[in-house]
Amino acid sequence: MNPALLRDERLVDLLVKQASEGISLEEQAEMERLLAAHPGADREEIARVAAALALVGVEEEPMPAQLRDRVRADAALWISRREAKVTDFAPRREAQREPVVREVPVGRRTGPWPWLATAASLLLAIGAWYWPRQSVEVQQVRVPPPPPEPVTPSQERDHLLAHGAGVINAAWSNTEDPASAGVTGDVVWDNAAQKGYMRFTGLAANDPGKFQYQLWIFDAKQDERYPIDGGVFDVPAGATEVVVPIDAKITVAQPVMFAVTIEKPGGVVVSGREHIVALAKAAAG
Repeated sequence: MNPALLRDERLVDLLVKQASEGISLEEQAEMERLLAAHPGADREEIARVAAALALVGVEEEPMPAQLRDRVRADAALWISRREAKVTDFAPRREAQREPVVREVPVGRRTGPWPWLATAASLLLAIGAWYWPRQSVEVQQVRVPPPPPEPVTPSQERDHLLAHGAGVINAAWSNTEDPASAGVTGDVVWDNAAQKGYMRFTGLAANDPGKFQYQLWIFDAKQDERYPIDGGVFDVPAGATEVVVPIDAKITVAQPVMFAVTIEKPGGVVVSGREHIVALAKAAAG
C-alpha cells in the first residue's frame, strides 16, 4: 500500500469506519474524493487492511476462534492471488509456507495512529513472507546455455593427429587412373582407438546415383586379396577440401596401406581395383 495513503488520517478513519460499522453517502463521497488523490491504489488490498485495522482497540480481549479463522482464511486468499502472478512467470520450487497473520485484540477505536502502527506491522508481516518468496521464485529462472557447436570431422582429425600416440599419418599418392590426377591429402589412423580420417583436395565430386568412392585397408595379418572395407563416401560438388571419417567394418590388426577406389553405388564386398584413385602406405608418425 502507498505510504502516503496511510498518512491521510481522515481517509484511514473513513476506511476503518466503512469496514467496521458502515458510512453514510456523504462520507462515501468524501472517501472517494480522498482516494482519487492516490491513483493506482489497490482497492482490494485497502479493504483488507482497513478490515484488519477495524479489529484494533485498546481494550485487549482474545480474538474469538471463529473470527481468527476467518482472518487467517482471508489472508491466505490474498496471498494465493498474489502468488499466482509470480508462478505464472516462474515455476514454484520452494515448499509451501503458512502465511503469517498476527492476532490483534478487539475493542473500541481511539484514533487513527494506533491503527497506522498496526497496519504497518501487518503489511510488514505479509511482505516479509511474500516478497522474499517472489525474489526467490524469479531468481530460479535460468536461461539454459546454448548447445555446444558440433565438432567437425576436420577438428576431430586435427585432435587425433595432435594427441594420439603412434598415430599413422600417410600422404596420398597418385595412380595412373585419370581420376587420380591432382588428388592430394592424407590419411590419419589411430590403430589403438580403431579410428581415423581421410583428407582430400582435388578429388572430383561424384553423383551417388552413378558411383561412389570406397576405402580399403590392407592388413598385414590378412590376405591382401581381401582388404578391409573402410566405408563408402561421397565428395559434394564445389568442395575444395573434404575430411571423411574412416568406417572400418572389422578390427584392423596391422595396417600397411590404404587405397581409395571408384565403385558402384553402395560399394562392393570385394573390389576389382579397376579404378584406384589414391594410395597411402602406412607409417607411424
